[in-house]
Amino acid sequence: MPNYRVGRVAQEIQREVNDILRKRVRDPRVEGVTITEVDVTGDLQQATVLYSTLSEEPETIEDTQKGLEKATGLIRKELGSRLTLYRTPELTFQRDESLAYGNRIEELLNQIKQEDEEE
Repeated sequence: MPNYRVGRVAQEIQREVNDILRKRVRDPRVEGVTITEVDVTGDLQQATVLYSTLSEEPETIEDTQKGLEKATGLIRKELGSRLTLYRTPELTFQRDESLAYGNRIEELLNQIKQEDEEE
């Protein structure tokens, strides 16, 4: 039987972290960040937070990661007061590459289509 609690906790963390980023974190580096998914370990001790950004610039992506890492303490403290968990999970932020990957595939398909139309 799958552990439904882990899924519920992951959804709750995703919703709350999105809210905290919008309302509590004042760092301009994390503006426009959207939490796309949260993976929580079975013991609820670790949470990997996947996020997407509007910008694809490597420099901006790096700044965003630094901003999120700097805000992790605040986010975790805020989560602790919002969630009814015995222990707030440790948070790790990772960029969700699936959106960029999907966009790249779409670009390549459009390129192929254009080349076919030109021939």
